[in-house]
Amino acid sequence: MSKQRLTIFQLGALCLLLGAVFCLTLPARAETNRHFLEMYVTDPLSGSAIEGMDPVSYFTEPEPLMGKAEYEYHWKGVSWFFATEANREVFRAAPEAYVPQFGGYGLAGIARGYLSNGNPRIYAVYNRRLYLFYSAGNREAFMLEKAAMVNFAFDNWLELRDQLARQ
Repeated sequence: MSKQRLTIFQLGALCLLLGAVFCLTLPARAETNRHFLEMYVTDPLSGSAIEGMDPVSYFTEPEPLMGKAEYEYHWKGVSWFFATEANREVFRAAPEAYVPQFGGYGLAGIARGYLSNGNPRIYAVYNRRLYLFYSAGNREAFMLEKAAMVNFAFDNWLELRDQLARQ
């Protein structure tokens, strides 16, 4: 079970414990859906995004670097790790420029209409954006038709994001 599902389940359990009055103060569904646009796939054990990889290093190094707990930064309710203090500060200044698109779900799956967790070791930087893939084959397919796959993914993302909200 993904961390997102656990969080939703825990929120529901909290509502049952605290009673209906508290639940009536929760945001409307549209607000909840917007929140899911800002959710990221996380490691179920550590809670870190992109399996602890340094998101800035995807853009600055030949291969992404593993982040270190000493350079952790919390953003959007998720732990992000960085290889250096400098990378952490660069991220703090403009996190949206470095986070994986579509919350870290695999681009090819989204383009085909389903969700699959992206693998932080199988990636591409395209138009200054980070995309993750479930498999090397998916990444190879992307390399053949980059713009088309990104466009299909954007077309499907809102519906898939809403599916996450309903889980």
